[in-house]
Amino acid sequence: MSAIRPDLLPTTEELAAIRAVAVGRRPADLIVRGGRALHVHTGEFLLRDVVVCGRHIAAVTPVGRMQADTVIDAVGRWVTPAFIDAHLHIEYTMLTPGELARIIVPRGTVTVLTDADCMANVAGMPGIELMGTTSTPLRIFDQITPVTPPFAGLERGGAAIGEQEVLDRLAAPRTVTLGEGNPFDYSAVATNRFRTALVNGRRITGHSGRQADELLWGYLAAGVGDDHNAATLPEVIDRVRLGAMITVMSGSMNDNIDAIFADPAAVRPYLGHMCFCADDKHVLDLSGEGHIDHSVRKVIGLGVDPATAYRMATWQPAQYYRIDQVVGSITPGRLADLQLIPDLADARPDMVIAGGEVVARDGTPLFANNDVMPGWTRETVRIDPRFAAGNLRVPATGAVARVQAMEMYDGYFKRGFHVDLAVRDGAVQPDVEHDVLKFTVVNRHHGNGPAAVGFVRGFGLSGGALGVSSNCPDVNIAAVGTSDADIACAVRALAGQRGGFVAVRDGEVLASVPLPIGGLMDDEPWEVTAGRLADAHAAAQALGCAIRSPYMVLSFVGLAAVPDFGLTDLGLVDVLRQEFAPLLLQDSGGRVMACRCARHDQPVHALAETWAVRR
Repeated sequence: MSAIRPDLLPTTEELAAIRAVAVGRRPADLIVRGGRALHVHTGEFLLRDVVVCGRHIAAVTPVGRMQADTVIDAVGRWVTPAFIDAHLHIEYTMLTPGELARIIVPRGTVTVLTDADCMANVAGMPGIELMGTTSTPLRIFDQITPVTPPFAGLERGGAAIGEQEVLDRLAAPRTVTLGEGNPFDYSAVATNRFRTALVNGRRITGHSGRQADELLWGYLAAGVGDDHNAATLPEVIDRVRLGAMITVMSGSMNDNIDAIFADPAAVRPYLGHMCFCADDKHVLDLSGEGHIDHSVRKVIGLGVDPATAYRMATWQPAQYYRIDQVVGSITPGRLADLQLIPDLADARPDMVIAGGEVVARDGTPLFANNDVMPGWTRETVRIDPRFAAGNLRVPATGAVARVQAMEMYDGYFKRGFHVDLAVRDGAVQPDVEHDVLKFTVVNRHHGNGPAAVGFVRGFGLSGGALGVSSNCPDVNIAAVGTSDADIACAVRALAGQRGGFVAVRDGEVLASVPLPIGGLMDDEPWEVTAGRLADAHAAAQALGCAIRSPYMVLSFVGLAAVPDFGLTDLGLVDVLRQEFAPLLLQDSGGRVMACRCARHDQPVHALAETWAVRR
């Protein structure tokens, strides 16, 4: 077992210099003077000087006690630790690490805990290494991806990482947690992986899929210690009572803040067990709403005490994830990662300091993104050159076929339902009028991969198709549409542009967001990527899609770790049972079979009965 990021601790020479500054034997390199500094351990804001030696804080003193070569006047401003994002997939921001830094560092975030599961599926361990590396001030800690491919036997997937490689990485200095895993995997291999993380002193990142009772208990019993899926206050209370840290998510598909913090008095007892993450938040929302600053601003607006809100965004995640010896507080020996904020409730710093260096002013980075992406990252989208609309055909006999479908809700969550659909020319047809559309996942890793088809409700398209090359977590191509021809057009367009997002209609590409780095990210300036995404959102809306962040939601329809169903490149998956489920709920003679719906009291079931094509 090794310490987490010992490179961020003071060297012996640095430690000697820090002590000399603290005792007054030598001048400091920098003093942030006269601001109201947040003492996270007591929740107090006090007028103080923050005294810096090199990368680290040497002392926090009454105003004017010490001198320095450089003094920053912080009078009238609040001084807090820089923010920490406790769970992030950088790939889903659509940006490389360096471009992400250009957005979030000026907003006060200097540290991110990231699970590079997407690039792991593209390139294996080299993909994980790539996502943890940047020359910018952004500090990246690994939440090591537990399984690649994630659903062995249920998908062909892309790259593979051996189990021993994962176990070895759990002792690596950059690894802070075992990344989020499948809550329905009770195998001996998974159990050993959980134990190895614990033996190495690493936390285990949770993804509960909003499960309750036995399924939640069984997951937490593995040593899983946090959850970013808790979306209501009762879900928060259930988990906190069981010892879990709640990583409150504010992403592009789900923003759980309003529901959790609606009653300030009711949520108050649990605030000490919460932190924030911007899981699955894309560039357009990061540049518009904000990052962790958005979460802090929002909870203060809902009645949370400002000192508590800032502790939730700094010290609490640092303490829980065992990195508080380097970040998360304005205390001696910690990295001088600070932000100066004119309005505490507004949470918008006018200066950000990382490692004792001023790195942003007035929302603008003072650093460039000079990261160069390797050439191999641009050649990762490979589909079967023979792929065509015929690959999407779902054959059936008779005039009507009953299918197992899924409906999207609350972002990427899915409920199963069954519905009767028309059969024309021996193939099942979508029901565009009632928003039951065809959906496909196409393997894009090997150039000869399979494709599978399902039916999904929730996108509202009146025509055309949408496509992405970021199906979670195997990052295959996923596309949804009203016709096989347009879905196939979207798939081929994605391959032609080396990945990203597309909207098509009648065989024409209406909008595209090229994401050539791993088929997931763009290394152009984030402003360019955000503009293209805005155009793609407008194109989706013109096709009738009214949901927020449709391309992000599309990336999660296939996820086989969120009930009730998922879709891989090999077929429809019953998530709870972790096995394939039949798409057609009838035998070769047309006789109806039992469905796999988890429950039948959802509104969609009643609606489906009224839509049903007469048999």
